Amino acid sequence: MMDTTQLSETKKSITTEIIKTTETPAKSTMTHTLQEEINLKAPELYINRELSLLEFNKRVLAQAKDETVPLLERLNYLCISCSNLDEFFEVRVASVIEMVAMDPDTRGIDGLKAKEQLELISVQSRLLVDDQYATLNDILLPELKKENINFVRRVEWTEEQRRWLEVYFNEEILPVLTPVGLDSAHPFPRILNKSLNFIISLTGKDAFGRNSGRAVLQAPRSLPRIIKLPSKETNSGANDFVFLSSIIHAFVGQLFHGMNIKGCYQFRVTRNSDFFVDDDAIDDLLLAVQGELAMRNYGDEVRLEIDALCPDETVNFLLARFEMTRERLFLVNGIVNLSRVQEINALILDRPDLKFVPFKPTIPNALRQKDIFAAIRRTDILLHQPFESFCPVIDFVRQASVDPDVLAIKQTLYRTGSDSPIVNALVKAARNGKVVTVVIELRARFDEKDNIDLASKLQEAAVHVVYGVVGYKTHAKMCLVLRREGKELRNYIHLGTGNYHPKTAQFYTDYGLFSCDKELGEDVRRVFTQLTSLGIVTKLNKLLQSPFTLHSGLMEKIEREIRHAKNGKPAKIIIQVNAVVEPQAIQALYRASQAGVKVQLIARGMCCLRPNIPNVSENIEVRAIVGRFLEHPRIYAFENDGCREVYASSADLMNRNMFKRVEICFPIENKKLAQRIWRNLEWYLSDNSQAWILQSDGSYNRVARGEDEAIIQAQTMLLLDAQAM
Repeated sequence: MMDTTQLSETKKSITTEIIKTTETPAKSTMTHTLQEEINLKAPELYINRELSLLEFNKRVLAQAKDETVPLLERLNYLCISCSNLDEFFEVRVASVIEMVAMDPDTRGIDGLKAKEQLELISVQSRLLVDDQYATLNDILLPELKKENINFVRRVEWTEEQRRWLEVYFNEEILPVLTPVGLDSAHPFPRILNKSLNFIISLTGKDAFGRNSGRAVLQAPRSLPRIIKLPSKETNSGANDFVFLSSIIHAFVGQLFHGMNIKGCYQFRVTRNSDFFVDDDAIDDLLLAVQGELAMRNYGDEVRLEIDALCPDETVNFLLARFEMTRERLFLVNGIVNLSRVQEINALILDRPDLKFVPFKPTIPNALRQKDIFAAIRRTDILLHQPFESFCPVIDFVRQASVDPDVLAIKQTLYRTGSDSPIVNALVKAARNGKVVTVVIELRARFDEKDNIDLASKLQEAAVHVVYGVVGYKTHAKMCLVLRREGKELRNYIHLGTGNYHPKTAQFYTDYGLFSCDKELGEDVRRVFTQLTSLGIVTKLNKLLQSPFTLHSGLMEKIEREIRHAKNGKPAKIIIQVNAVVEPQAIQALYRASQAGVKVQLIARGMCCLRPNIPNVSENIEVRAIVGRFLEHPRIYAFENDGCREVYASSADLMNRNMFKRVEICFPIENKKLAQRIWRNLEWYLSDNSQAWILQSDGSYNRVARGEDEAIIQAQTMLLLDAQAM
């Protein structure tokens, strides 16, 4: 397995290889032959997507160390980095393992073989995990202790605390525990994905004279992972806590009467959670998804986490049971699921000083009147969550559900959350006699069960529910309301970059557009008809749509900027997305850079493009913003010889979004709204507080701010700007 020194040497060799690849004979003769001389498909010009995703998690973890961030929010960032890493193993690492099994020599666009990717992932993820536990143990826990927030270890329990915890164990925990002593009649149990488990070493004989020497104990997910000690009963501080694992460790002997506990160690297994539905072999997508969902908790093992104090003999026993090698073993210095520490935030109610200052999202002036349809008729309206409220989107559907002039409502739903007010409004609309059509994406990863329940609820209310197009996830964010106004039928639409999810709208940044533009409304209607009828693609007036015109449309706009630059006209590209992965788009951006187009990318997560490569990407800057809110918009902006164009979209620059999903990309035609988005982009590009710059070796450096330089923090500026409107 590759170690950290080898990793450093690999990065150096990558940089050297890039320089060799892009060297040209002489600058004077370079201009006309540059694109012929440099192969823009060369693997050295691309960053591995998995390693890039790990870099994103490093940036999130860096927020946990940032002393300018409130302390409990820092703990949140630690937990987010851990839950992100869980999903990374469940989906991305699982995919690479499958590639290794099928063909270990399979190469990605970056040239790395699948086996090589796995080795690099192992090195980088170990460094990240070590950093996570060091951040908790050496930084956050001591800082929390200074604020009288204590995680009380077993060796620190007072007699009063121990007595109370023993009663708590006997009354609240022990009744739901089922220890399994391992022998021929009690085989090693199936271990749920990411569940908390204990491997227990025993001596002595049980009531039947057996002594297998080992037992497994699974902690049900219904049990809280953090228990708050009552101050009166235990003479504890107002915010003293104990981990569930500590309580089980302390009293596990009560489950094995007459036997001695030699050791009790936590472990956790992460499994492949990405399921496959064969689109060509299913008759009912709902039943197929339900069947696969039931098996998600028991997919193939991809990672094993064990308490670092666990003896080698027991570690090897677990590795053998799960048929795993040490390359996928993580010995951790603390609880095996750090993301559950996030539970503490709901238990601490008296320390607002350790959290972000609350704010109230604003309502745009145009939407403060009661009749939302009258407001939209006057002008297009742009919402920018979470700085502006998501409530107008809910009100849009609610008003439509009771308006006697509304004939039909059509909506896509990807993620909505449980008990969604939008879903309730759609149900009400159907019961009020409106024709309601909802396109639900059942395969929204990790929200499949919620979406199945949602489909059932809507169908019970006589809503026309469809599941999109076989083989293509429906990821577009659209809502259309058909309203009769005199002798005219008018389409009112809401299009967005994010989901119709009121909770995530409170901390995801996204744009949404209200409009009743005739051509745009007709486009949306046609897309809905296509999704429900499976008819042939009809030409759209203004929308770009994947998998048909979105990719080619964006490529045409990049090529137009290249032509402008070559003709000495103003040319610039600004793209704000979650990920930049799609090779053809990257190659087009390389060509733009070679032509002299200034390209500025704001990519929150993965980016496979290498910036600052001589003669290839010298004019490309890639930055990422990590702040209070999760950056989620997809914006494509083009200078276009001074006639600026701004498009918002549901799609990232990824293969899946461009070719395997139904996505939309819509123009912001109102000049004031387009100028507003462009200004917002410039704030992000000026951020010197929460911005990270991608280096050509794939690492990120935080933007350095001069001593006398004013602090520019884009998210704070957007928040203040919304409050001032």
